Amino acid sequence: MLLNWTVMILYNYFSAMFVGPGYVPLGWTPEKSQDCMYLQYCKVCQSYKAPRSHHCRKCNRCVMKMDHHCPWINNCCGYQNHASFTLFLLLAPLGCIHASFIFIMTMYTQLYNRISFGWSSVKIDMSAAKRDPRPIIPFGLSAFAASLFALGLALGTTIAVGMLFIIQMKVILTNKTSIESWIEEKAKDRIQYYQTGETFIFPYDMGSKWKNFRQVFTWSGIPEGDGLDWPVRDGCHQYSLTIEQLKQKADKRVRSVRYRATEDYSGVCCPVTKGVKTFFTTPCTEEPRIALSKGDLILATRGLKHWMYGEKILVSAADGGIRERGWFPRKCVEKYHNDSETDQPVDGEKKSK
Repeated sequence: MLLNWTVMILYNYFSAMFVGPGYVPLGWTPEKSQDCMYLQYCKVCQSYKAPRSHHCRKCNRCVMKMDHHCPWINNCCGYQNHASFTLFLLLAPLGCIHASFIFIMTMYTQLYNRISFGWSSVKIDMSAAKRDPRPIIPFGLSAFAASLFALGLALGTTIAVGMLFIIQMKVILTNKTSIESWIEEKAKDRIQYYQTGETFIFPYDMGSKWKNFRQVFTWSGIPEGDGLDWPVRDGCHQYSLTIEQLKQKADKRVRSVRYRATEDYSGVCCPVTKGVKTFFTTPCTEEPRIALSKGDLILATRGLKHWMYGEKILVSAADGGIRERGWFPRKCVEKYHNDSETDQPVDGEKKSK
C-alpha cells in the first residue's frame, strides 16, 4: 500500500513539473482585431494576454489560466497541470496519514513490550523486547528516535499540504484560480470605493460545483478547452474579466504616487544600513527588490509601514517606458512634487502566488 501511495504521488508530482501549465503562444493576438482593446499587452512575450492568462516572472512567459508559481515543482500551476498538482496535494497527505499510523503502532507495540511497571517507578528497557521470538528488525533507541522524527515529519506534511489541497479545491469548485479570486476581491473593493453601482459577476463560474470540477478533472486527464477560449455563464462574455482587470489597472494609475530616491539602495533583501525596523520587517514575498540611486523616480502603488512597492522609471516614456518593479525601503524615498510633469501610467502585469 505504501508503494502504491509513493508511485501515485511521484507520478502526479512529476506530471505537474514536466507537463507544465501551458503557455500563451508568442505573438498571440485574438481572431478579431477589435477585441485587442479588451486585453492587456505583454511587452516581454510581445503578445496579448489571453483571457485568464498572466505573465510569470519566474517562467518569463504568459501562462494560460495561471494559478500561482510553485517553487516545489519549479513551475507554474495552470491550465494543463492543475489537475496533477491538485492530485499530488491530495495523495501526499493520504500517504503521510498511512505512514503515521504505521509509525504510531510500531512505537506503541515496541514500547509496550519494553515497559516495566514498579511500585514507585516506570522503567523502559530499550535493549530488548520481553517476548520470544525477537522481531526481525531490531528496535533500539536510535530506531525509536528516527521513528519519532519521521512521525513528526509525516504529521507536519499532512497538515501543511492538506491545507493547500483544501484551498485548491475551493477555487476549483468555483472555477477560479488564486489570482482570479484576488481580482474578484479587488473588483468588489473598487466598486465599493467609487460607489459606481456596478455588479461584478465572475464569468467562468458554471453555476454548478460538478460542472466547475469537470473543467479541471476529466476522465482522459486532458482539461477541457484549449486554454485560450473559455465557456462563460449567461450575462457575461469572453472578456468580462479582462475588462475588469483594465479598470483595476486604470484605478492603480490614479492611486499611484510619485517618489524620488534620497538615498542609494543596493536591492538586498534585508538591508543592514537602513535601520533595524526595516531590516526585520522585510516583505515575506517572492517579489523582487529594486536597486535605487539618489535621484531616481519611482511610482509607488502599495506599501507597508517600512517598505513600499512600485516601479522605477529607468528611461523616459517616449523612449519605450522601460520600468523595473519591486520593493524598496520607505526610508530611502520622499514624495516628489512637480506639477509640470504628468505621471506616467503604471504598466505592470499581475503578480504570481
